[in-house]
Amino acid sequence: MKIIIGGAGEVGTHLARLLSRDNHDITLMDESQERLAGLDNKFDIMTLQGAPTSIQALKDANAENADLFVGVTPEESTNINACIMAHAIGAKKTVARIDNYEYMSPDLAPFFKELGIDSLIYPEMLAAKDIINGLKMSWVRQRWDVHDGVLTLLGIKLRQTSNILNRPLKDLCGPDDPYIVVAIKRGDETIIPRGNDELHNGDLAYFMTMPKHIPYIREIAGKAKYPDVKNVIIMGGGKTAVRAALTAPDNMHIKIIERDPKRCERLNQLLCHTKNTMVIEGDGRDVSLLMEEGIRNVQAFVALTTNAETNILASMTAMRMGVSKTIARVENLDYIAMAESLDIGTIINKKTIAASHIYQMLLDADVSNVRSLMVVDSDVAEFVAAPDSPVTKKPVKALGLPFGVTIGGLVRNDVGMLVNGNSQIEAGDSVMVFCHEHNLNKVEKFFKPKGLLW
Repeated sequence: MKIIIGGAGEVGTHLARLLSRDNHDITLMDESQERLAGLDNKFDIMTLQGAPTSIQALKDANAENADLFVGVTPEESTNINACIMAHAIGAKKTVARIDNYEYMSPDLAPFFKELGIDSLIYPEMLAAKDIINGLKMSWVRQRWDVHDGVLTLLGIKLRQTSNILNRPLKDLCGPDDPYIVVAIKRGDETIIPRGNDELHNGDLAYFMTMPKHIPYIREIAGKAKYPDVKNVIIMGGGKTAVRAALTAPDNMHIKIIERDPKRCERLNQLLCHTKNTMVIEGDGRDVSLLMEEGIRNVQAFVALTTNAETNILASMTAMRMGVSKTIARVENLDYIAMAESLDIGTIINKKTIAASHIYQMLLDADVSNVRSLMVVDSDVAEFVAAPDSPVTKKPVKALGLPFGVTIGGLVRNDVGMLVNGNSQIEAGDSVMVFCHEHNLNKVEKFFKPKGLLW
């Protein structure tokens, strides 16, 4: 597949790195040769110095034959204009990164489609959604609701209080049990579990279940005593913090601590209609300030500055002060493993969120949702089984799925079901696929009609 990425910033470079592993024909273009320097040797990609809004540069990048053009420069207007021009030249699909919430209205989708923009991504809004989902369940490290919440994937750190430790999964996850463990993170190792595998203290386990069984999962995981989140401190008043505050439940009280006085003024303007949000000028690393603002009575601390080290250290400080739920923005991928080893809580990375949204557009099968799970170097995707596709021909245990792939559940006629080896997938089912090491391109062939494969 021919893919052109306009913008060699954090998102564009990360996306190029991910897609290069799938042997796509990738061109990364940017006005700055400095940002492009060495990337063509580091990844299996081509680089091109030129503005994504230059017609000649787009032609030099062979946009007329592009299957996908992605505009991810820091400038929203540049991305929109680049996508319009790439589409006019001949690119089949386009994606633009934006920072205007108004554009995300579903009513505007036909308008942007007519302009030649197939999809918009607003990473800050997607990150804020993840944050609020995490705050609603303080005992969960990661949560992913699929098919309007009919099924849920929960990433839970297990402690000695759990009563499902040190027992074979075949004794825990039978056909009549309300959950399936699809992955286990143990130290630096990701385990795709089988029946004889066990859960141990300190594991990060991923459970596929249905919403009605979440209280049961909470009980067996030993998390019943975790407090519900009512009071939150957010360090850093950027766009993600604003979106989180605007979308938080009414019963959640939020304090945003921001160092820049001018930004504090802007935050007060943006959040003037929210009753439960207070903006405080100060340094969120200042322990005396945190004490003054009632850190001892806070159930969650969210660190959203642009500095990963600051966010990690601030989260560790909040934990030592008794906060049960911490969330840290860690954009530097090299720090994610360290953050996980320090046990700081939930990690937010906007690059992977944006990349997941774009990645699903590259798959030929009907994929309505893709989520990247950084900690376990994996993806979860919602595939729709096409008529006459291989996945509908045999029970799950006989499909010959690639190593590292697990099917956790499906939705049929808006009813969620867990899947085991004897389950038979039918055409039209929405199937939740867990895939280790980002090999979704190897899975999609099972969900496409047989006639499209050969």
